[in-house]
Amino acid sequence: MIKFKNVTKRYGKHVAVDNISFNINEGEFFVLIGPSGCGKTTTLKMINRLIHLSEGYIYFKDKPISDYPVYEMRWDIGYVLQQIALFPHMTIKENIAQVPQMKKWKEKDIDKRVDELLDMVGLEPEKYKKQKT
Repeated sequence: MIKFKNVTKRYGKHVAVDNISFNINEGEFFVLIGPSGCGKTTTLKMINRLIHLSEGYIYFKDKPISDYPVYEMRWDIGYVLQQIALFPHMTIKENIAQVPQMKKWKEKDIDKRVDELLDMVGLEPEKYKKQKT
C-alpha cells in the first residue's frame, strides 16, 4: 500500500502539490487526472523519490519511504509514463517482461506476471503476448 498524508511540494514560493492525502491499496489502479502543470507528474515522482517532498509523509507498506534505500524504491515501484516508452521491435510480452528479467525472475514467474497484467487490463494473454507493439 502507498499512503500520502498531507503531502506538499514547493519550488521556492510556487506550490506544485498542496496538502494531498490518499491511499493506494495493493492491486488497485490509480489514475491522476488534471490539466497540465497541476502536479500529477510531481506527485508520482515523489513516490519513488525522484523528487523530494516539502511537507508531509509518504508511506510504502506502512513504512515511510525515507526508510527504504532509493534504489529499492525505484526497482519496486513503477508507473506508466505519459509518453510512450515501449520498444517497438519487441512483442507486448517482451516489453512487459523487461523489469522482471532485469530483476532476474524465473521465466515461469515472468510468464505468470505477464499473463496477470494483460488480463488486468482486459487483453487476452494468448493473443497479445505474441503481437508487436
